[in-house]
Parts: sequence; structure tokens; C-alpha cells
Amino acid sequence: MLVIVPIHDEEFLSGADVARRLIASQRPDLAGLPLQPVGAGTDNTMYRVGSDLLVRLPRTPGTEAALRKELRWLPRLGPLLSWRVPEPVFVGEPSEEFPATWALYRWIEGEPASLENVADWPAYGGDLASFVTELHALDLGGAARSGDLAGYRGGLLHRHAAAVAKCLEDLRGLTTAVDVDALERIWEAALTLPPPSTGHVWLHGDLKPTNVLVQAGRGVAIIDFGGLSIGCPDAEHAPMWDLPAPARSAYREALELDEQTWLRARAWALMIGASGVSYYWESYPEFAEDCLRRLQNIENDDSRAPPDLQSSHSPAAAGAGHSAPSMTRTTERNLPC
Repeated sequence: MLVIVPIHDEEFLSGADVARRLIASQRPDLAGLPLQPVGAGTDNTMYRVGSDLLVRLPRTPGTEAALRKELRWLPRLGPLLSWRVPEPVFVGEPSEEFPATWALYRWIEGEPASLENVADWPAYGGDLASFVTELHALDLGGAARSGDLAGYRGGLLHRHAAAVAKCLEDLRGLTTAVDVDALERIWEAALTLPPPSTGHVWLHGDLKPTNVLVQAGRGVAIIDFGGLSIGCPDAEHAPMWDLPAPARSAYREALELDEQTWLRARAWALMIGASGVSYYWESYPEFAEDCLRRLQNIENDDSRAPPDLQSSHSPAAAGAGHSAPSMTRTTERNLPC
């Protein structure tokens, strides 16, 4: 049984009973289907409905806004990607029972990537690089970095210097599992780097392993587009420090990322990891532990070493089996970060 423990202020009630009543009232044709808990992340609570559907209930007003954004853009972007992405089939209306938009999606077979179901980590890194290549190559179609598409992860590192300093100071009082002085040096060195020279692209924003579904150890679907934005791509690479080093190396090689981009990406990983530990230390210790592991990977990583050029997962081979539709670039992506 999934027990929903509140981790945010202003959190909606999103237990299984709530989900059942919402479905019964707004989709009575589905009311007799079994409901199976499948997870509660930081943004949504999810249940499998029958064998073919998934219901997602946002946890807060802020994550409801992210869900609305996903519902608006996924039907436009999804058909342009060779990877499976969430496919909404019904949008639930706010009610007295649940005062927020919620949604039903088609069920996607697969398991979140983990040490238990991925054996070939270089192949996984190549797979993920193929998705990033597809997404970042999509035409912006008139969309711009504004409103709910102006997520902070598409911006510049230095704008978060004060917040990161506060989170690192919090770390000193919370744990000795990481060397905070070493992390500070990594962060401060990154702030001296020149800003990105690339233009704006579509960003998923959170390609951590729990948002990548695998079958037989290979990536097949990307989920949770609540962090979708338009901006500079550095932070898109940050979740690579959640992965074993061979996956990071293959990913970097496949995308041919230069040293400065990689070091900025590592700093983004540090920022997100440090803030996660600080925010979730008491309310969501399992997630805080994941963030600590990311920081440990950063601390132990020598990102100035060139990627492993002996890997068999070249850019051409990355993501074998994913053939993307033809996509064009536009002048909009030349906008500075």
C-alpha cells in the first residue's frame, strides 16, 4: 500500500481513495477498473488504472502548473520524437474533491532505470544522448523562453550563486558524507567560466533515472515533462552525475560536449543536488539520499579528463533503434541565454 507522506507546504490530498472518486465522478466508464499505486514523486502521485492507463495527481499548486504545461505541449512535441513520451487521453477538472487539474495518460511499459535493470551503462548513456539530440534539434515553432517555458534550468549559473551558497552552508550542518569545501571549489570555479555560446533549445529539464523507462536494459521512453522549458542546454546534462561513470562518458562522447560545457553541467548537477539535500532532508529522506549520491559522484569525478574514446558507442551508434523524424533549426535558437 502506497502511503502518501506530505513533503511540501500547501499539498493536496492525493491518496488512492481520492483518485478513485475523481475517476468515478469524471470518467464513470472507468470506475470499475482496478487502481494500483505506482509511485509518488516530488511533483505527482501516480496510479495505474486497469492495464492501459495512468492517472497523475499533482501534489501542489506549483506542480499543477507544471502538469498543465505538459498537457499543452506534449501533444505537439510527442509526435516529433522517436522515443515514447506521456500521451494524455483525458484532462480532469478541478473540483471540491481535488482543487486542481489532473490527467489520465496511456500506460507505458517499462521500468525506471536502475542498477538492477541496466547492465550496459555505456549503451544507456548513448541512448539518453540520442533523446537529447532529438529534443534539442526540434524547431521551436514560435515558442520562446518566457512564461512557464522560462524554467530556471535553462538560464545561467551565476544567477543562483547566493542560493547555492546557502544550500552548501546547510550541508555543513546536515551531513559529513560529502566534502563541502571541495564542492564549493567546484562551484566557484564554474562561475568563472564563460557563459554558453549556444542558443535556445527545447529542454526536458529532469532526465534523472526515474524519468527514463527501460526495457531489457535499453531506454525506450522519457516521462515527466513538468520541467519542460526553452533555454540553454547546460543543465540538461546535469543528471548524468546520477549515473555510473561509464554512462556519463558515453553520453558526453556521443554529444561531443566540450570541457567548458561539461564543467558548467557539473555545476548545475551540484546546485540541484545541494538544494535537494537542503530542502528534502527531513520531509523526503530517500530523495535527499539520492541527491547526496549525486554530490558524491561530483566530488569523485574528474571532469577534465577527456571522454573514453575507446567506447564502441559512437555518436552514430548512440540510441540504436531510435530514428528521429526530420527536424530543422531556426534562427530563434540563436538567442543568448
